[in-house]
Amino acid sequence: MKKHNTLKVVLIALAVAILLSWILPVASFYSSGYGFIDGGYAQVGLFDLSNYVITALSYFGYISLFVLIVGGFYGVLNRVGAYRTLLDKLAACFKGKEVVVLSIMMVLIAVLTSVCGLQLGLIVFFPMLVSLILLMGFDKVVAALTLVGSTMIGLLGTTYGYNNTGMITSILGNKFTDDMLVKCILLFLGLLLLILNTILYIRKSKNNAKKVTVKKVVAKETTKDKKTTKAKATKDTKAAVKEESVVVVAKNEEEEDSYVPAAVSGEKHVVWPLAVILGIIFVILVLSFTSWSGAFGLDFMQKAHDAVVGFEIFGFPIFSKILGSAINPFGSWSIVELMVVMVVFMLILALIYKVKFTDMLSNFAQGAKKAIAPAVVILFIYTILVVTTYHGYQLVIDKAILGLTDGFNVFTTFIVAILSALFNVDASYAFQSSLPYLASIVTNTENYSLISVVYQAAYGFVMLIAPTSIILMGVLSYLKISFGKWFKAVWQLLLELLVVLLIIFTILVLI
Repeated sequence: MKKHNTLKVVLIALAVAILLSWILPVASFYSSGYGFIDGGYAQVGLFDLSNYVITALSYFGYISLFVLIVGGFYGVLNRVGAYRTLLDKLAACFKGKEVVVLSIMMVLIAVLTSVCGLQLGLIVFFPMLVSLILLMGFDKVVAALTLVGSTMIGLLGTTYGYNNTGMITSILGNKFTDDMLVKCILLFLGLLLLILNTILYIRKSKNNAKKVTVKKVVAKETTKDKKTTKAKATKDTKAAVKEESVVVVAKNEEEEDSYVPAAVSGEKHVVWPLAVILGIIFVILVLSFTSWSGAFGLDFMQKAHDAVVGFEIFGFPIFSKILGSAINPFGSWSIVELMVVMVVFMLILALIYKVKFTDMLSNFAQGAKKAIAPAVVILFIYTILVVTTYHGYQLVIDKAILGLTDGFNVFTTFIVAILSALFNVDASYAFQSSLPYLASIVTNTENYSLISVVYQAAYGFVMLIAPTSIILMGVLSYLKISFGKWFKAVWQLLLELLVVLLIIFTILVLI
């Protein structure tokens, strides 16, 4: 089997980040007082790197832990017969409508990311969607295009995802609802291109299936040497099988077995409790990550939270004590709270489907083991973020690029936004790294709304291909898809998106 190189690509990116610290000086910018400061050189040393890995673990290790818990959750779920039964029933319902269902998945993921900022939270359902996509007859690359592509299109066309746009609005002082129509257009066009390119990939994969031509061998039998002629005909027929003109779509069953739970036979399994629990998790996910107050100006979630934690029985705050003082209202949750939900519902499922405690722990460990590779990849990506944050050489590059033009230029701004996303995996860090300096150069605030769109679109665009993309590299690592294979599948989509973005930015500058 070909060696998959996801971790290798991330480590090369880390090496590049370290090398840049030896080539470029450190720079920083302060909006008030000091301005742009050249801090000289601060190279990353061997012991610095080891400390940065620990720093990444302490600040962002909970993301890797979340991935392990999701893996463990599905490790338990894969041993529940009702789970495979549910997947089979869904696949049967979707038979003949697979492409339509795939398109609906993309739309839902993109819209949830755009409106709710659910790019990390949706990882909860990624293993299930992978299994379903494979059962519908598609390959792993199609699964990656569906999950990664739609998530990044949602980021590119973020509308009400306040968690993604909050840093931009904080720095520039504009409203996140500015240019909402443009954001919706970007979301629509991005989804359209993604769906079309995925369909083209599916058709191309079928057309590239092995073709062999069978030549009919007509052997003339003679009464003198019938046996010899028959033997020769048999030999020629076998030799000609390689040219058989029949399209063969080979299915790698070993590959599918790694991501699809074992088939269920024998006794019937009750599906509805599992379906209800998965539905509850989904509802909690949407309610807890949607920024109700920040995006929509609604305070009912805060009031509901206060009512629940303040509820008392004979003067005793029962829910406050059970849930703990650290619980936040819906709309302010993080991955940490979601991990608790996953563990609780895993225990409930084990109880409902009578999974022994020791078996549950064993299956959880097996599932978490499969998630170790993505978790390690994510940790090293965050190490790159630590390096670029502590060694601010990015601002030196930004200053050189922005200095090529006077005032605001949408194309140099787009380039700087791309570099910001490439160096900083987290949206808040990406925007904070260069926007304050850009705002000091572009004093005309009428351009700030366009700058916001450019930065948000650039972030989603870059995360489709950057080796510093958490979702991308995590999914590729989980599915064991090489980075090169991913690039071959997505390069045309990237080119089309780039053309669309440049056209839209040009129109916005002219109007």
